[in-house]
Amino acid sequence: MSQHSKKDKDTRQRKNVDNSHKQKTGNNNSTSSSSSATSNSNSAKKETPTKKQQQQHQQQQHPKKVNNGNLPLSMKQTKNNNNKQLKEKLKAEREALVLWRHPIQTLSYCSLEIVELVKTLGRKLIQRKIWIGVFVVLASFIAILYHIPGPHQVLFEFLKQNTWFVVYWTGLGILSSVGLGTGLHTFLLYLGPHIASVTLAAYECNSLNFPKPPYPDDIICPEEPYDKQVPNLWTIMSKVRLEAFLWGAGTALGELPPYFMAKAARLSGYDPDDAEELAEFEALKAKRNQKDLSLMDRGKLFMERVVERIGFLGILACASIPNPLFDLAGITCGHFLVPFWTFFGATLIGKAIVKMHIQKVFVIIAFNEVLIERAVDTLSVIPVVGKKLQEPFKAFLNNQKMRLHRQRNAAPAEAGNLLSKIFETFVIGMVCYFVVSIINSLAQSYHKRLNKHRTNSNSTTPSSHNAPSPSTVASKKTKKAALRE
Repeated sequence: MSQHSKKDKDTRQRKNVDNSHKQKTGNNNSTSSSSSATSNSNSAKKETPTKKQQQQHQQQQHPKKVNNGNLPLSMKQTKNNNNKQLKEKLKAEREALVLWRHPIQTLSYCSLEIVELVKTLGRKLIQRKIWIGVFVVLASFIAILYHIPGPHQVLFEFLKQNTWFVVYWTGLGILSSVGLGTGLHTFLLYLGPHIASVTLAAYECNSLNFPKPPYPDDIICPEEPYDKQVPNLWTIMSKVRLEAFLWGAGTALGELPPYFMAKAARLSGYDPDDAEELAEFEALKAKRNQKDLSLMDRGKLFMERVVERIGFLGILACASIPNPLFDLAGITCGHFLVPFWTFFGATLIGKAIVKMHIQKVFVIIAFNEVLIERAVDTLSVIPVVGKKLQEPFKAFLNNQKMRLHRQRNAAPAEAGNLLSKIFETFVIGMVCYFVVSIINSLAQSYHKRLNKHRTNSNSTTPSSHNAPSPSTVASKKTKKAALRE
């Protein structure tokens, strides 16, 4: 019994040893598998790149595709600097394109610009076929009526006699302010001398009933006998009121191009390349907060504030005085989308009524017979050259009086007075300079058109990196729609 029990104990101890050995080996295997799993996970973490690393890798492969598909900031700055230098270079070339430096090129560019303007006008007329048809039918009807006898011929005769008068004075007013070239100072050259001639003739003839014709082309006294009455300021003003009003209305019409230009630029988006005339207005807006301003800039800013804040009355006040800066008022009204009739109505009232009466009063008082004779007598007081200056003025006045008292059909005597020759030479010189400035302006306009076409053709080359993003296009469309509203 004792031997069997000892054997059983030995077998039990062997089984326990074997089980413990198996457990140790299992634990070792599990630990080794867990360690291998952790090592695999760590290696996987090291191998998978982060999002930031992916972006850096993508930027290294495609350095141009940043900022939502646009160019990098450094490249944008370089491109802007190059564009700015190119614009300054083209502007210097355009300003140097004048008739006395490059005559052949200036004349050829001027001719080509006229051709382009005619083509543009033709295209616009073709787009308005209905209006052209209405105009042709109306003109044909008027032509038929003109050749048919009847009581309506009185109206045609009246229109024939006065149409040139209206077109002449209105056209002179437009030329004075429309901005062609340097502008023609037609008040100084035409309307002012006309008012002065009427004033001198009124005091010499003691009447304003000048025979028609030759008035208003030429002035002579009525044939004797006639009622003589010393004229006063108001009667002389009423004699020249119509031509003065037409000239003032022409100057009001000449102020419309800056208004329409600024209004179109505001509605479609301001582009300084397309509208260099607005550069002064933009520069003036930038100077609003500055303190050290010149007297001219302060005057411009004051006028801009008056027009912007007061409206109709402000425009009327600026148009009612001789104001060389009124172009800026038109640009301001167009920029702030002032209604057309508000701007044009105030400009017409100010220039054709208020301002013209002020100018007429000044000229009539200045050329009063008493004042003129006193001024001529005062010239003799000047030492050394006083009497020499007095002689041509006296000869001029005597010649004008002799011309007033000639017969209606008699031709005016040719006067060899030095003063009249100087004035005629001055008028011819001003007109020639005006024509030259128009030629230069047209040539420079064609130069700008030509270079703009070239730059646009170069900038529209297909490229993937400088294509605007859809968000940029959408924002531009939204901005334009808001401006139109």
